[in-house]
Amino acid sequence: MNTRAKILVVIAVLAVAGGGFWWSGRHKGEGPLVLQGNVEVRQVNLGFKVAGRIAQLDVDEGDKVEAGKKLASLDKVYFTDALGQLRAQREQFAANLAKMVAGNRPEEISQAEANVADREASLANMQLTVERAQKLLKNAAGTQKAYDDATQAVKQAQAQLDSARAAEKLMKAGFRQEDIDLARAQLADRDAAIAIAERQLADADLFAPANGVILSRVRELGAIVNAGETVFVVSLTTPVWVRSYVSEPDLGRIKPGQEVELRTDTPSIKPLKGRIGFISTTAEFTPKTVETRELRTALVYRLRIVADDPEGVLRQGMPMTIAVAEPAPQGSSQ
Repeated sequence: MNTRAKILVVIAVLAVAGGGFWWSGRHKGEGPLVLQGNVEVRQVNLGFKVAGRIAQLDVDEGDKVEAGKKLASLDKVYFTDALGQLRAQREQFAANLAKMVAGNRPEEISQAEANVADREASLANMQLTVERAQKLLKNAAGTQKAYDDATQAVKQAQAQLDSARAAEKLMKAGFRQEDIDLARAQLADRDAAIAIAERQLADADLFAPANGVILSRVRELGAIVNAGETVFVVSLTTPVWVRSYVSEPDLGRIKPGQEVELRTDTPSIKPLKGRIGFISTTAEFTPKTVETRELRTALVYRLRIVADDPEGVLRQGMPMTIAVAEPAPQGSSQ
């Protein structure tokens, strides 16, 4: 082996040894762990829960909104009319139930009792007529037909008295329990329908679910929209999440709650603070957004960082450099 070949072999050995030293030192936890990531794109499509015509738009593209702010409203005349109709029906069912629970009025019961007394008097009169017809028939002063007519009249009066007494009993007993239960169920049905109508009326207003910025206004004033149809696209700004990936050898150097420093590529933006909020329990291949040719088959773990952005300088999709502070050794004094 000539001198040139020996020199090349020595260089190769030193390169391998140096690479091994760098690789082993890389995993000893010396110095901060630096990761790359992006501000997560978090947006939501907002639409009404009910169909209708857009009557009011309170925000436009680029406007900042806070959670609970009203963004738009539908024409509410149909909702209010339907609600008024249901409330009127509810009053009708409530009155009917109250009547059944209270039973019949004392005046109605007195009328039934008077009708019974009238029928009893009629029956007594018919019985006297039968007795007179019977005496006349025995004395040959009356006819058989007159006696038979008087007898039938007694039977008819007796039937009418029985009917009057039954009506009096029903009047005093009041309504059947089954009828009362039916009236109560009808009232409950109207109450449920009113609750649905009230929710539909409330859903005619569209509110922001969280703090954010209006990215786009999809529909215009006066448009007819279906339930769930997108009206606004809102970019959520609170909290700000940064997504990054950590390789398996560095997984032991991070933990949830650990503080990090976030830097952007914009020099005017000062470093921001953040903390690790989530570390995936499942490994995955390096995403194409961060992989190199050498790392296409490397496994990484996804993590989410919650950024402190009090001035609102971060934008969705912005590249971020993340410096993870090394945790203090256990038992060391602060």
